Amino acid sequence: MKNHGIEFWVGLFLIGGFLAFGYLALQLGEVPFLSSRKSYTITAQFDNISGTKKGASVQIAGVIVGQVSGIWLDEDGVANISLQVDKGVQVSIDSMASVKSKGLIGDKYIQLSLGGDEELFHEGDVLTDTESAVDLESLISKFAFGDVK
Repeated sequence: MKNHGIEFWVGLFLIGGFLAFGYLALQLGEVPFLSSRKSYTITAQFDNISGTKKGASVQIAGVIVGQVSGIWLDEDGVANISLQVDKGVQVSIDSMASVKSKGLIGDKYIQLSLGGDEELFHEGDVLTDTESAVDLESLISKFAFGDVK
């Protein structure tokens, strides 16, 4: 009889451990349908987004405030990036988006430089004031072969 009591407590301890492990896995992992973060989507149009990928971070002053949720090319040959920005972040209508790199050859991310206008972006708005990625390879190539103007 005493053996069953120990087995009960060990089983209860194991179940509690598995529940705690599952909870931590869901909290630390990026599970979009369980996330409590609410966001809105802004589309940014660029001439060149070289190296930017879906899932790249969106930053303001070095703080991650969202992520790239989609990339596509429209019929005019303009690259469009769908930016998911946290609801609590207010992006004014005169803000600018730039493609930046983490270091010389690091991952690309989108840097938002906030403006001062009182009018704000809302779900589905299009940001056209953008700064495209610097193509480092072509710049070095032009410099190496003397084609810099």
